[in-house]
Amino acid sequence: MERTTKERLVAELREKLQRASAAVLTDFQGLTVAEITELRDALAAQRVEYRVVKNTLMILASRETGAAILEPFLKGTCAVAIGYDEPTVPAKVLKGFMKTNAKLKIKAGALARRLLTPEQVEALADLPSREVLLGRLLGTLNAVPTGLVTVLSGVPRAFVGVLAAIQREREQD
Repeated sequence: MERTTKERLVAELREKLQRASAAVLTDFQGLTVAEITELRDALAAQRVEYRVVKNTLMILASRETGAAILEPFLKGTCAVAIGYDEPTVPAKVLKGFMKTNAKLKIKAGALARRLLTPEQVEALADLPSREVLLGRLLGTLNAVPTGLVTVLSGVPRAFVGVLAAIQREREQD
């Protein structure tokens, strides 16, 4: 490969890694071309890019990005799944693929300049989506004022009940 081509690939990959919300490094050794294509299609359907890159080019591209922490894991056969939207999506798709194909291995992940172990990447895959988490948070935040209003309205409601009982008692007399 020519030097200018390598420089162009490094610059393109660096730009993608800078935009990435999460990057997951995988070992695809033993996968057939059809299996890699299936994985790539599953990831592309979720707007995640899966790239097989030379380790030296990945090291150069990841410098000054959040994926720089993956450098110690860039040995052997490596491919990187780059997610741009929700950080859990690459992990979810990879974990789903690993259920049917045990040859794929997660080496490490990068999330907001933080290194994730394979176990942490799988735990990330188990998290609910952002919308679900925001809904739960909103429900929790909404429960506090609702409970407060219910408790505070109990006193006037009880007072009105007492007044109504007194009125019924006087009407009966």
